[in-house]
Amino acid sequence: MELLKGKVWKFGDDISTDLIIPGKYKFKTIDFNELAKHAMEGADPDFSTKVNKGDLIVGGDNFGCGSSREQAPVVIKHSGISAVIAKSFARIFYRNSFNVGLPVVECPELFDNVETGDTLELYLAEGKVIARGRTFTFKPIPPFLMAILQDGGLVEHYRKRGGFIWEKPTR
Repeated sequence: MELLKGKVWKFGDDISTDLIIPGKYKFKTIDFNELAKHAMEGADPDFSTKVNKGDLIVGGDNFGCGSSREQAPVVIKHSGISAVIAKSFARIFYRNSFNVGLPVVECPELFDNVETGDTLELYLAEGKVIARGRTFTFKPIPPFLMAILQDGGLVEHYRKRGGFIWEKPTR
């Protein structure tokens, strides 16, 4: 999980969990692959038909605001998105993302320097993003969160390690 490379899908400020997965769907099924067909529908109705595995979302301020529904980061992950990079995140969305194994990083500078369709490289442990020939930095993901991501989320981390312990990820 050292390098994530993909196409950018750019969204603005205050992308709420209702825009990520509208409430009218979340009670109809618990099949996340089915729910992923409606990912980001409130912000871009055709998103799920255009996104490809490995793509990345770049968001503005307060990404994931609104209700604390855990389905929002799960649906993003199941849509094929490999990570979300935003100016800032709603705190509960930020933590829920790590819990389900979706990498998220705050890199405020990036937003004004990329557009939908750009390709970028994200180095989680190193704290850098390369886009349009420029390098942008962010606070690297700490080793204990990298371990959770590498294991596929908090539940898988617990199952794999027999508890909430972590080891430095190998490179």
